[in-house]
Amino acid sequence: MPKDMTALSLGIDIGGTKILTAVANSRGAILSSDESVTPVTKSREAVIQSIVDSAHRALKQICVATSEVCGVGVGVAGVSNPEAGILFTSPNLPGLRDVPLRDIIQERLGKKTFLMNDANAAALGEFYFGAARGVRNFLYITLSTGVGGGIVCDEKIYSGAIGGAGEVGHMTIDDDGPICKCGNRGCWETLASGTALAREARQRIREGVKTSILEYAEGDVDRITAEVVHSAAEQGDSLARELITRTGYYIGVGLANLINIFNPELIVIGGGLSNIGDMLLEPAFKTAGERAYKEAFLAVRFATAELGRNSGVLGAAAFALQEMRKTSWG
Repeated sequence: MPKDMTALSLGIDIGGTKILTAVANSRGAILSSDESVTPVTKSREAVIQSIVDSAHRALKQICVATSEVCGVGVGVAGVSNPEAGILFTSPNLPGLRDVPLRDIIQERLGKKTFLMNDANAAALGEFYFGAARGVRNFLYITLSTGVGGGIVCDEKIYSGAIGGAGEVGHMTIDDDGPICKCGNRGCWETLASGTALAREARQRIREGVKTSILEYAEGDVDRITAEVVHSAAEQGDSLARELITRTGYYIGVGLANLINIFNPELIVIGGGLSNIGDMLLEPAFKTAGERAYKEAFLAVRFATAELGRNSGVLGAAAFALQEMRKTSWG
């Protein structure tokens, strides 16, 4: 990180549902932020323009010019190559495929830009400013619209041969499971994400199961979300509780695989779905404990992301500062 603790950078977190942008300093303080809906159903140009517009709004809030920030860090859902600056594919952003996203944003903002996976950005955010401070080897898992992961080994993001490492949401859990947006079948995120929870609720209701879940969606089955299921569960709805427990079970299956493969000292769990809390995570940890090697499970500590929804945007901002220190690009 830069020695100048007042250095500013721009962090942009691009997901399947929202674009979150923030101006932050190297102490992890957010000075301004902007949130907008990701226009996933529109053109590639519309998505890119939304990213650029969000950046300008965040800067304008505190009257900071683009020239006054050291750099721009972009975390985006999907498989990307940070060195080449290319987003290869993103299951939740179908219009962005083989896009030189780094160079496009760099040209439009006129500032050096760096690209990375959004879960890797969140892992960096928690490493520098959150639950993983001082931890050399850990995993960050985001449970949200999809499921993503960041792998930190010896205090560095492990990105793999082309930058595609950490796509834990697309490991196969059930080879006869639901078809994933990535084209595979039975991926972890088809069983353990907010999207999966809502899908299962809609399916069971269409099959005629009696539940109050529909009341929380104003009677429209197509408006059922993970948040709706959670609301019903908090009021004691049996189906909602059953589905959350089921989702927790599948989270646990995936966690057991990761514990056996990586033997981490810490797993940080973030993302909107994790806000359900113990109702979801207790069955997840129980299943992981039953399925992982006992010694490896006993060695791991679980923590919730301290930065919440800001993990990714702060990690992206920190990544920009970190890379600018290496390149000394003005």
